[in-house]
Amino acid sequence: MMAEELVRLGANVAVHGTRQDSPKTFGEGESMEQVAADVAESGPGDTMACWCDVTDEQEVQRAANEVRDRFGQIDILVCCAGGDIGAAGTAVGKGGRPENDDCLNISLADYQSVMDRNLLGSILCCREVAPGMIQRHTGRIITIGSIAGCSGRTYGAIYSVAKAGLHEYTRCLADQLRQHNIPVNCVAPGGTVTERFLRINPIDDEMMVQQGTLERYGRPDEVAGVVGFLCTDASAFISGQVLRVDGGGQTFPC
Repeated sequence: MMAEELVRLGANVAVHGTRQDSPKTFGEGESMEQVAADVAESGPGDTMACWCDVTDEQEVQRAANEVRDRFGQIDILVCCAGGDIGAAGTAVGKGGRPENDDCLNISLADYQSVMDRNLLGSILCCREVAPGMIQRHTGRIITIGSIAGCSGRTYGAIYSVAKAGLHEYTRCLADQLRQHNIPVNCVAPGGTVTERFLRINPIDDEMMVQQGTLERYGRPDEVAGVVGFLCTDASAFISGQVLRVDGGGQTFPC
């Protein structure tokens, strides 16, 4: 939905996955090329498919070069890879959610996997793309955090730690890039109805309503709309913020 929103706004979008067949994992398509072609129907912007392991610096560089070869430069970066996925990947358990995911009992391999997917990957992408934005004195960077990174909890603790780290990295990067006219912000969704969300969580049927109340799960288009806003001129003076998209479920200061 984020890619569709940016295409609707007229952006040329590189649609990224971990593998060429990543969409098959949760029944979202047959290939990255198919998904990119579907996204292209959303608006005037062009699309391309790309895939890489965002926790591998050389792979990130390769994918970024493919995008630059196609579109010339990267003006907007949305770091949305992540998830509470352990070392064994999404094929095991509940969509890859680690066993014993608390502060004391998670395996070191699963700990590293969750931290890398949610924090290191975003850092590597920003390191690859931000220098070009600095040279041009323009650009937008948006990270995708989570309300899980805004409060403590026992189960899912390492995912919370990783997202909290991403929130603070976003603030630090925003401070560094402020002098270069590059807004950097984080969108932190609450529970949002995606295929993986439905598979790995106990679902409250009353929260599945789509309108008439804020006491419900969010929808991908509601998160995408905020990402789109942060890419427009209307948000040009907003930077260093962690914007929660959770229907007011969290109202305390970040």
